[in-house]
Amino acid sequence: MLKILNIVGARPNFMKIAPIQREMRRRENDFLPLIVHTGQHYDAAMSDSFFADLGIPAPDFHLEVGSASHAVQTAKIMTAFEPIVLEEKPDWVLVVGDVNSTIACALVCAKLGVKVAHVEAGLRSRDRSMPEEINRILTDSISDLLLTTSQDADENLKHEGVSEDKIIFVGNVMIDSLFHGLKRAENSNIRQNLSLTEKEYAVLTLHRPSNVDEKQIFENLLDALCEISRQLPIVFPVHPRTKANIEKFGFAEKVANSNIKLIEPLGYLDFMRLYSGAKLVLTDSGGLQEETTALGIPCLTLRENTERPITIEMGTNILVGTNPAKVTQTAFEILSQKNVSQNKKIPPLWDGRTAERICDALLKITGLSQNA
Repeated sequence: MLKILNIVGARPNFMKIAPIQREMRRRENDFLPLIVHTGQHYDAAMSDSFFADLGIPAPDFHLEVGSASHAVQTAKIMTAFEPIVLEEKPDWVLVVGDVNSTIACALVCAKLGVKVAHVEAGLRSRDRSMPEEINRILTDSISDLLLTTSQDADENLKHEGVSEDKIIFVGNVMIDSLFHGLKRAENSNIRQNLSLTEKEYAVLTLHRPSNVDEKQIFENLLDALCEISRQLPIVFPVHPRTKANIEKFGFAEKVANSNIKLIEPLGYLDFMRLYSGAKLVLTDSGGLQEETTALGIPCLTLRENTERPITIEMGTNILVGTNPAKVTQTAFEILSQKNVSQNKKIPPLWDGRTAERICDALLKITGLSQNA
């Protein structure tokens, strides 16, 4: 039996760990999975809601590190996590994504000689000004097993000199959570509560510092979004950082005079219900690029690059950057149905069974039989 420490730190991690934890618990003769919540992003109400929505048991360990600078937060996670590793002596530590918790826990394990599996390995934006890109590169370089979402990620790792026997293409575990949650999300009343009709609204998420901390960039984006909202109302679950900057930069009146509806952040199932009924999604996050691709919903990514090019090559994602003219033009083309292809495909192995393949990979690389 393999003892696995599954690491979560931020909301996207919960969605990636949930199906893995569920599959490991199903295979009780093969796995003893424990959850470590670093508390990197922590709000009691939202965290509890996500765990309940995703069916994740309460964490076995909570480090409660809270918000801080990248250096302080990473150091606090390492200091708090090391004693747990020494005490529990896990066979593997499984980290997901690209947040500070991912690199911090991977680094502790590398120093202690504990094996690390990285889920969502090999993604590259080629933009080292993004903290997430640094976290991805460093985590991949010290992990023992690299579990990839797409074949371009495999190629990225090979080009970086990673041994092929450490790379296993398993698919996208975020899509496992998506497919698992869609039916349950139908019980959400979020659309009724907001008086929304399916395919007659857009959904916006915007939180990256490069977009919301720079006044001119933020204002340009808001101008474009206000223009789009004249044709299609935009529902905006607003991130605390973004909300604070709307006030700080004096944009509240601009938003109030538009058809952009600000709402509080939503739980997992409510948010799934919201975006799954949208005609258009606009975002600067990573996960939504994937989820909208799986659902066939047009997505405009408000960034200059993406670590998920498969969503552009095969899916419904369009990289529009932050130029307001390009954002509005592309949105209007989509709304008039001029550039929405009917030949979009779901990428290989985005089938809802990635967690199974992750568990199989762990057993195989450890030399144990696969008792599903």
